[in-house]
Amino acid sequence: MMQQTEQVQVPPLLAYPLAVITSQPLRSDEPRQQEPPELKEAEEQAELAPLRAAVLNHLSTIGLSTDHEANGTLSKESIRAVHGAHRLQSAQAERDLVRRRGAKLLPHFAEGCEVDAAKISPYLVEVQADTPNAELFRLATLLWSVPVSKGFGRRMRFLLKDGHNDKLIGIIALGDPVFNLACRDNWIGWNVHQRTERLVNVMDAYVLGSVPPYSQLIGGKLVAAAVASREVGEAFDNKYNGTVGFIAKKAKHARLALVTTTSSLGRSSIYNRLKLPGLVEYKRLGRTEGWGHFQIPDELFEQMRALLAAEGHKYASGHKYGDGPNWRVRVIRASLKRLGLSEDLLRHGIRREAYGVPLASNWRDFLSGTTDQPELDRPTLAEIAEASLRRWHLRRAEADPSYRSWTREQTEQLLRRHFATIEREVRSELQTSNTRDAASLTPNIADPDCA
Repeated sequence: MMQQTEQVQVPPLLAYPLAVITSQPLRSDEPRQQEPPELKEAEEQAELAPLRAAVLNHLSTIGLSTDHEANGTLSKESIRAVHGAHRLQSAQAERDLVRRRGAKLLPHFAEGCEVDAAKISPYLVEVQADTPNAELFRLATLLWSVPVSKGFGRRMRFLLKDGHNDKLIGIIALGDPVFNLACRDNWIGWNVHQRTERLVNVMDAYVLGSVPPYSQLIGGKLVAAAVASREVGEAFDNKYNGTVGFIAKKAKHARLALVTTTSSLGRSSIYNRLKLPGLVEYKRLGRTEGWGHFQIPDELFEQMRALLAAEGHKYASGHKYGDGPNWRVRVIRASLKRLGLSEDLLRHGIRREAYGVPLASNWRDFLSGTTDQPELDRPTLAEIAEASLRRWHLRRAEADPSYRSWTREQTEQLLRRHFATIEREVRSELQTSNTRDAASLTPNIADPDCA
């Protein structure tokens, strides 16, 4: 059980609008009589107090101890609870999409009677921003039990569809990896200089998963295996090989040699023992140390950023340093220090299993700089699918044909339940005083204006 901490008695986070921290200096520039240093310090601390209290109150409310040493290994239920505020924030942002476009997008999800396990023929569709495919991708993420990151820096998103019926099997999203990940770095064996030069050849799969009814056929393994396909590598080459880095302003001849990913809720049944001999193999790298920034919601992050901007701090402008996960961590760390709080509050204690799937036979030599040429001989998606069907999906279909009874209405019910459950659970977890009816968050997919 998580250690109980004394909760700071302040209103909930949402009671602190962004205006709490303004773009004006903390101390007035108008002429004034010289004050004792102690009085100036007291005034400054009084101005910082609301934000400091909001940070402590929020972390305590979502179940994270402000004593960082108390945040040990959490259960899956505790992990979902910690994600509560983020889930609510994401749901509020996506409900309008479901109301406007839900009825149009729902037919892209298969019914069980439309799926023939023996004829599953996957193909990839790269998702472009502000398109119907982007809306379908967003809708599919709402079926996840934890909120899905939007990714950072370089980003590639894919729909995996079934050529037999043109329905959605699952989704893939690749983005820039974090710079510091001990288990990955120890596994690769590179030093800081090598990592700085070669991390451009690594991507992180921050979204991997299948949707019903394919998920009942262990479709998640097919989606994860598709990351290693020749088609994904070619899409990466077309988009990023030879591009100029945003920060370094240098041409980067990136070649995708490794993809990493982490489990959402502890041990992963999808990545664990995911191996198609001669084609794809996910290797366990170890466990993360439980550091990150997801526990700081966007509203609180913007208040922290505004604090730094008011003082002219260089981290306040994300575009100057690359709008990635490392920049967000730097903003939070600098803000915590300014507020007189420990940087160890970035430790949420959720240790995830990390995996890597090498995409070059000489991946370690290439990433460590021993050679400049990766040996890329990737299998095609068709080759991966054939092996995957034999190993997992046909066996599951024969052993458990219940997927055949899945209906599109059940997918719609999952989406409705997604919003209703978040509204009910998160409001209860956060114990807010302004609870709304679940119906205010739960969208009506069958609204007339969706037709």
